[in-house]
Amino acid sequence: MATIEDVAKAAGVSASTVSYVLSGKRSISAPTRRRVEQAIATLGYRPHAGARALASARTEVIGLTIPLRSGIDVPVIMQFAGGVVTRAREHSHDVLLLTQDDLEGLERATNGSMVDALVVMDVEADDARIPILTRSRQPSVLVGLPRDASGLSCVDLDFEAAGRLAAQHLSELGHRQVAMLGAPPEVVDRHTSYVDRVMRGFAEGAPDHGLDAKVVSCPGAPAEVARVVDELLAEAPGTSGLFVHNERALPHVLSSLREAGRSVPGDVSVIALCPEDVALAQQVPMTAIDLPASTIGSLAVDMVMARLDGGQHAETRLLTPVLTTRGSTARH
Repeated sequence: MATIEDVAKAAGVSASTVSYVLSGKRSISAPTRRRVEQAIATLGYRPHAGARALASARTEVIGLTIPLRSGIDVPVIMQFAGGVVTRAREHSHDVLLLTQDDLEGLERATNGSMVDALVVMDVEADDARIPILTRSRQPSVLVGLPRDASGLSCVDLDFEAAGRLAAQHLSELGHRQVAMLGAPPEVVDRHTSYVDRVMRGFAEGAPDHGLDAKVVSCPGAPAEVARVVDELLAEAPGTSGLFVHNERALPHVLSSLREAGRSVPGDVSVIALCPEDVALAQQVPMTAIDLPASTIGSLAVDMVMARLDGGQHAETRLLTPVLTTRGSTARH
């Protein structure tokens, strides 16, 4: 196996010059760089990953923290992760997945040299990880928006605007008594950032559009979804519009409405907030506000790489929600 000394001898330069070509730490003349690169190609030299990291003071690894907490929808989370992994490879970085729901793993990642930067998911309104991230030498980007985002970079869908958009659309269709079926109770109780924001947007936006609205948390299990739907229809039988932000519950909501004798969209219009593939996979193609999970994951990597390269300060990017009308909503 070729060594760095073999490359240096073939190129007629010193081993340190080869190292500088590989690391980019010093400017090397174009002719010398070409000779070194030609020698590397001819000899099939592959620098050791650890040596590359030491030479560049980088690991070429991004940490992705996804605590696997109760109530999260793993398939949707994996769409975010897929966006992170795909874009990281475009930046010549690998991804280290951190799934523990504790602070010790994050402390180890930020105190050591495991990763160059961090993308942090499942952000809570008052997230216990924020003090660790603010003092970390590695830059980070949050997929979510905590209550206090000072000094932090954040990217997400504008969930509050999404809640308001759902209320507006139901109002424009002539509905007056509506409800939102939201995240599972444990996710609501953790004050997960996106959940707080979308529920607030719907609850505050509904009265602005003349709607009488209820907001209810909803588990994902079929029997529990049926119970929630039955209780809602018993308490507010005039409900003609639903906004569902719970991918696991969505198919069971539609089934429960059918079992209760309510057709979609004839009796009840239903809007979902979910990725497009989830909306199209239902028994009725859903009118939906798209959750562009993969795009958000990609943007998080672009933002953290910009911070890593020193070209960007902390910022917040909230994507404007887009509603696509399909077969689950109708005029009332």
